[in-house]
Amino acid sequence: MTQKEQQQLGKTLWNIADDLRGAMNADDFRDYMLSFLFLRYLSYNYEESTKKELGKDYPDDTPQDVMSKLKVKTPLEIWYKENPTDIEDFEKQMRRKVHYVIKPQHLWSNITELARTQNAELLVTLEDGFRYIENESFESAFQGLFSEINLNSEKLGKTSTERNNKLCTIIQKIAEGIADFSSDSDTLGDAYEYLIGQFAAGSGKKAGEFYTPQQISTILSEIVTLDSQNPTTGKKKKLDKVLDFACGSGSLLLNVRKRIKDNGGTVGKIYGQENNITTYNLARMNMLLHGMKDTEFEIFHGDTLLNQWDMLNEMNPSKKMEFDAVVANPPFSLRWEPNDTLAEDFRFKSYGLAPKSAADFAFLLHGFHFLGKEGTMAIILPHGVLFRGGTEERIRTKLLKDNNIDTVIGLPSNLFYSTGIPVCILVLKKCKKEDDVLFINASEHFEKGKRQNTLREGENGEPNDIQKIVETYQNRPEQIERYARRVSMEEIEKNGYNLNISRYVSTSIDEVKIDLKEVNAKLVTINACIKTNTDKHNEFLEELGLETI
Repeated sequence: MTQKEQQQLGKTLWNIADDLRGAMNADDFRDYMLSFLFLRYLSYNYEESTKKELGKDYPDDTPQDVMSKLKVKTPLEIWYKENPTDIEDFEKQMRRKVHYVIKPQHLWSNITELARTQNAELLVTLEDGFRYIENESFESAFQGLFSEINLNSEKLGKTSTERNNKLCTIIQKIAEGIADFSSDSDTLGDAYEYLIGQFAAGSGKKAGEFYTPQQISTILSEIVTLDSQNPTTGKKKKLDKVLDFACGSGSLLLNVRKRIKDNGGTVGKIYGQENNITTYNLARMNMLLHGMKDTEFEIFHGDTLLNQWDMLNEMNPSKKMEFDAVVANPPFSLRWEPNDTLAEDFRFKSYGLAPKSAADFAFLLHGFHFLGKEGTMAIILPHGVLFRGGTEERIRTKLLKDNNIDTVIGLPSNLFYSTGIPVCILVLKKCKKEDDVLFINASEHFEKGKRQNTLREGENGEPNDIQKIVETYQNRPEQIERYARRVSMEEIEKNGYNLNISRYVSTSIDEVKIDLKEVNAKLVTINACIKTNTDKHNEFLEELGLETI
């Protein structure tokens, strides 16, 4: 499917969502819409796999009237009725092949038939299906995957019948909307991403909890997939482990995976952590919708700052988890509660604690602690981390003296749904080859929009704004006027370890110097020329007997 068709599918689904949600809050309706899309993907993938597994035994050509007499709505349901003793072995085999099982009555094809016929059993069947997927479908636990989906909410209707009818309408419209589009994981995955972006646009500040705009996600992904020691050699062929410790809906992790795979490389496993339960569920669905097996990713629900993930609490240095790439877009200047226990935490002990008013450096140090020696970390933060004093200055100074800060990238303002402030990307490494810091000031390279600014597409063979940032990072030039410069540690030290980008790369245009003596000489020449021509003109006037000037 082409990118245009993928966007069209996303727009089709968004229009359905916009029409059907009525007075319901966009965030609430998002959870229903995305859950149904997720069930559609799981069902289609499962049914295609069962056809291959059962071969000619799959009753695909059963006439509709026979299915009606048997009181079944899917071919798989017929097979289950005819082969009750084989069901257990069949499901074991399906768990090995596709890593999950869906009962025939819970398949999307059955759910849509219940919706089409306005069947009163739809709501109950959906509830049963969601619980089964959460607790029994997968070998690994997916408990609570649909915990935020309340099918008995009064937002869907005041009575059970009203709720059932509303769900029938929603599901029928979704089924009709996607009927003409491909059902592969890339297509539905991209449609899911598109919908998340559209819901984010309507959520304002809340969007920062779950969505990093694709353009910024692409910059981070491109940077961490390049060779850390010599980016000019291009992308790595393999990343064993990738971490996003504030993963939201998981789009940033998926973007990193896509960059590597598109270059013919492989990713071992991706790891995400998310504190918001709704967003955590979105992330897990997003992984599966993009065709990932449950063994290829791990998303943990918990507080990153408190390091609640046992996997990351290993005290033995030889067993510590380390990642080839770390990416993050944590909440900006989040208030937190640092205490004496955290002061001794292995993540912060050598640096100090970020202030209560802004946990930005706490997030950074968390990710940096788990970065591998040959890895790259890229994190989005507010500009304050570059110049604020106090404990933040001490943390920044130590990172600079240890030669861990590789690149500072300033982005334009108003790129995010959640805030209009300009932000920066910090790129960090543990074994950095260069002994300077690259500053990229891309703050004035954007296209202004009504609600939100965007980075520009390239024109007339020029690189677009994303390419220009990535290529500048990759090639690390000494200087690009009004855009980028490599700055020595000596100069940064003279500036008190202040990383304010405009100190090193100013976008202002120097005023043209005016030579007053030269200007005066030109004026004298001009006045002499005027006098000569005026005298000549007066001679002609005298010859004609006219009054002179």
